[in-house]
Amino acid sequence: MKTKSSGTVIIDWKPDKGSDITLTKQIIGYLKGRIAKGDWLVGQKLPSQRKLAQLFDVNRSTIAESLSELSALGIIDSSFGKGTTIINNTWSLIFAGSTPDWNNYIEHGIHRPNNPTIQAINKFEFFEPITRLGTGEMSPDEFPCDLMASVLKRVSDLNISYNYLEPLGLYELRAGLCKYLKKFNLSVEPSQVLIVSGSLQALQLISLSILGPNSVVLVEEPSYIKSLRVFDFSGITMKNVPMDKDGIQPWMIDDTILKKGMSILYTIPTFHNPTGITMSENRRSELLRWCRLNQLPIIEDDVYRELYFDDPPPFPIKSIDTSGNVLYLGSVSKSLAPGFRIGWIIGPESIVERLGDIKMQTDYGSSSLSQWIMTEWFASGLYEVHIQKFRKQLKKRCFFMLRLLDMYFSDIATWNIPKGGFYIWLKINKSIPIEKVFHHALKDNILINPGDIYSFKKNNCIRLSYSYASNQDMEDGLIKLSNIIRKM
Repeated sequence: MKTKSSGTVIIDWKPDKGSDITLTKQIIGYLKGRIAKGDWLVGQKLPSQRKLAQLFDVNRSTIAESLSELSALGIIDSSFGKGTTIINNTWSLIFAGSTPDWNNYIEHGIHRPNNPTIQAINKFEFFEPITRLGTGEMSPDEFPCDLMASVLKRVSDLNISYNYLEPLGLYELRAGLCKYLKKFNLSVEPSQVLIVSGSLQALQLISLSILGPNSVVLVEEPSYIKSLRVFDFSGITMKNVPMDKDGIQPWMIDDTILKKGMSILYTIPTFHNPTGITMSENRRSELLRWCRLNQLPIIEDDVYRELYFDDPPPFPIKSIDTSGNVLYLGSVSKSLAPGFRIGWIIGPESIVERLGDIKMQTDYGSSSLSQWIMTEWFASGLYEVHIQKFRKQLKKRCFFMLRLLDMYFSDIATWNIPKGGFYIWLKINKSIPIEKVFHHALKDNILINPGDIYSFKKNNCIRLSYSYASNQDMEDGLIKLSNIIRKM
């Protein structure tokens, strides 16, 4: 029986060698239990016998004996060259009366599963000793622990409530944010701001609130949003628009596909994810003009804005929007800490109120503690202190990676020279299967982000990030990656 379940199971258990129960029986019991409870699904694969022996810290013969019994029971199937797979058989029937068919539920859920490569990235990012060359997060080494301690002390001295907050979020945070955003030429009132749990939730709320089935979302080619399923479950169609060195090309939009009142454009104009491109000032004006003419709203995702190295980027598209055409997204996930889960949507009051109502229906508001903490970061001026220091460190990290690329990739690839943000878009000179590069790198404990997951078509690109890995990990990882590509 074929199923949609795939991937290798995760094992974080070892048998008790001091127990009176034999190692074989312990292992069989553990594997049976995980399958019976629905933790592991039909179609998933077990690790190789050698890997299982390492994970369980037992002899390979013990593993072979355990798997042989499970196979005899019809719980697993071991085919030469294909590994060991959990199968739908008499074991499933034994538990049919007491255990739901979770696989059937999963397959009929509204959300579709992620691309297998993205699932693997999400899983292996937290495995040791993985070197993360694609992670779009600030390194824990760069987190301002001393400043955070000061902020937490200030918050603890306040006489505040940590109860639920109003639908748009903590007023003090929204007011402080409006004051802070004036530096970007954004004139905003607190009633135009909704606090969300990061930009991803902002996009989910937009898809739930103002877009419906058969809507069209225009995105850059390539685009970060292509790696997500945020619009798929609503039946929304994504259409790609080409980019050049100045950003998205509005004149390349096929206006025949636009549906009035059912279309929207999503863009990351500043330090674009994944290419690192920053849209020029003229292109921003040109894009806004085209969208106004065609009554096409814009979602401007500006989470990387403050991460410039030398000269600030052009002001946001929202800063020249006089007709409420732009929904502006921001966050501290890239600039301070993704774990705070604090972002914002800025737009017309009617839209923000609608989004706030939907947010209350989904999670009853973002963390009140995180919102008070972020309020103090802005009010104290310590956020700006941190950002200025982080920019300098990010620039050093970027230049270090660029030197490594010159040393190990100059004859096999080309790349952009970032002026900010997290990413380098590496283009391999020859056509090779990037998915195979990904899997070979993973075997060498190197985690990369293949360009295919951001694109509507196959490409020879890799999104590298200099924001997370240490210098030593960067060098070791890029040397290994260069060798893998050369062999292929």
